[in-house]
Amino acid sequence: MAALSPGFTVQPTCVREADPRFRSAFSLSRDQPIISEMWSHYFVLLLCIFLLEILAGVLAYIYYQQLNQELKQSLKETMTTKYAQNGHDQVTKAVDKLQQEFKCCGSNGSSDWAESIFIRSGANGRLVPDSCCKTSTELCGLRDHPSNIYKVEGGCISKLEEFILDHLKIIGAVGVGIACVQIIGMVFTCCLYRNLKAEPY
Repeated sequence: MAALSPGFTVQPTCVREADPRFRSAFSLSRDQPIISEMWSHYFVLLLCIFLLEILAGVLAYIYYQQLNQELKQSLKETMTTKYAQNGHDQVTKAVDKLQQEFKCCGSNGSSDWAESIFIRSGANGRLVPDSCCKTSTELCGLRDHPSNIYKVEGGCISKLEEFILDHLKIIGAVGVGIACVQIIGMVFTCCLYRNLKAEPY
């Protein structure tokens, strides 16, 4: 048997296996498929959430148009048939608050009140409810001159549309911001997944 040279040493297998770097590389090599699968599942989850958000945005736009038409019909009917009527005190308060806060008069305009049960039944000579007045006082609705009441083109409906659209813009901006973060997350996930596949341990 040939003798080993004085400078040559044999490292036992157990020592090599005990090396932390070797164990770490071996562990990563063994767990790599699991990690890759986890990242692929994470990417699919982000993609599904992103697609659901797009779907929700499209449906919101479609149903907003439908809701807008129903709101116009419902508000006019409520004002003309339920305002200041027995058993509809909450409706009366809500309409008064709407007209005062949005500075409007009537569903589509102040002329809508001429068709209401409240005005047609007398209303102490009022032409519009007192809540239509720029300065709301008792019997101020006797005069429907623009100097006295809110004459808004499109009435309270147009004011409500502006209010809803302003809030939808804010919600839309937040949604776009979240979508951008999700896209960055998906790109990062793809890059990491490819690196895990490309780098053998």
